[in-house]
Amino acid sequence: MVAEWQKNLGWNDAFEAAMAPYALKGLQPARVSRVYRKQLRIHCHLGELMAGVAGRLRHTAESQHEWPAVGDWVAARLPEKEGDSLVHAVLPRQTAFIRKVAGEGLGGQVLATNVDTALVVMGLDGDFNVRRLERYLILTWESGATPVVALNKKDLCDNLEERLNEVRAISRDAHVFAMSALHNEGLTTVRDLISPGRTMAVLGSSGAGKSTLINLLLGNESMKTGGLGDNGKGKHTTTARELMLVPGGGAIIDTPGLREVQLWNGDDGIDKTFDDVQDLSKKCRFSDCQHNEEPGCAVKAALEDGTLDENRFENYLQLQTELARLKAHSHPRGTAVTKRRARVGHGTRRK
Repeated sequence: MVAEWQKNLGWNDAFEAAMAPYALKGLQPARVSRVYRKQLRIHCHLGELMAGVAGRLRHTAESQHEWPAVGDWVAARLPEKEGDSLVHAVLPRQTAFIRKVAGEGLGGQVLATNVDTALVVMGLDGDFNVRRLERYLILTWESGATPVVALNKKDLCDNLEERLNEVRAISRDAHVFAMSALHNEGLTTVRDLISPGRTMAVLGSSGAGKSTLINLLLGNESMKTGGLGDNGKGKHTTTARELMLVPGGGAIIDTPGLREVQLWNGDDGIDKTFDDVQDLSKKCRFSDCQHNEEPGCAVKAALEDGTLDENRFENYLQLQTELARLKAHSHPRGTAVTKRRARVGHGTRRK
């Protein structure tokens, strides 16, 4: 029988099946709420506990992908009365946010797992940047979660409808709305995204207002908040990823503002975020059209008549190049770009 705490945190039949062999060994399910250097914090039937990572899991994890992350369901040895908890295995993830590690490294960093909805928060102040938002959308679609875009600080925006239309034009199937966390406007829309059994991750750049929003949802001042800096942008406050229980049911995963949103693997995410470019590419006369000087190019025609925004297309090409370069470095024996990528315009920009 599934306990209420498990149902609230999103336990389902798939996790139950994955847990079965571990349960035979006396292990019990838990969900990771925070990751430290050598320890984890977990939710389990005993409440919230600190736990270590079993030696076998530490030694067999070939990459950071296999290390427990915030949001993971794990199989753990829990104390009956007193003693240390120990995580022995990570159950298969149903969704996972993975970005390339910051800097020159080639590895992937798992930001959060088993997320149903991703609330991408962008400020309507100096934080506003649709090109960066496209990266967040790719990250979300690639993870398997559903993105929702919240344009925060509407009280600071003099051209709200223009901004909303601009974001809706690039957000495709994602729901977009404006709010003001500071003035409690739009909070009902956010609350409707969270319910027992569902997890929402909150993403966005530093100072977008995520901490203020989360405090309102939690009904306390758990997250430190900062005002505006001298540059007109909000100050960075969150320093670590954390899963928190929401009054009324469900969970939120807070994430620090990302200074870099570098993609790790975004093929499906790019296809979903740039489905307008994909659809145009299919109408080109040649299946391997590079959208340069080829006759019958639907993409070039859309750029010329203004149907397709040139900055959006330039960002699309840049992201394609970024992913191709990452694949080439990660798999040196297979540096060629796939035929599918060639068909959708991974080539030289038209003059």
